[in-house]
Amino acid sequence: MASAKGIEAANTIRVSDMEKMSVDQLRVLKEQSDLEVNLLQDSLNKIRTAATRLEIASTALHDLSLHPQGKKMLVPLTASLYVPGILDDAKKVLVDVGTGYFIEKTMAEGKDYCERKINLLKSNFEELVEMTSKKKSVADDLGLILHAKLRQSSPSS
Repeated sequence: MASAKGIEAANTIRVSDMEKMSVDQLRVLKEQSDLEVNLLQDSLNKIRTAATRLEIASTALHDLSLHPQGKKMLVPLTASLYVPGILDDAKKVLVDVGTGYFIEKTMAEGKDYCERKINLLKSNFEELVEMTSKKKSVADDLGLILHAKLRQSSPSS
């Protein structure tokens, strides 16, 4: 939460306030803004990856519901390691709720869980996109003002 407050504080800086700052202050603020933009973009990538994984899981649940009981299949242990298995009950699934905990749910509950998580991630994604855009705008303004001040302070050729 501390970084969110920092982002909000930096977003409230006006261009007129930036123009009053020294070159060193502008450099520090520009570096901080660029760092925050990079962190927000990393968060966006992580949310996008998580949403994609949940969409794949939702599709897998749908496909699983179409298989008959007793069907032979490959069960993933990791992203690249599969073992043979037999579908025991296509009506129930284990849902990973985090930190190594799994909850048994019906197929419909499992699909609903995935959809709710996807919707939550999309909502968070949209909020972060807006925040990133504002922060990027502040960083760009800082860069322009810093560049102008550096040009003014350098001797003319």
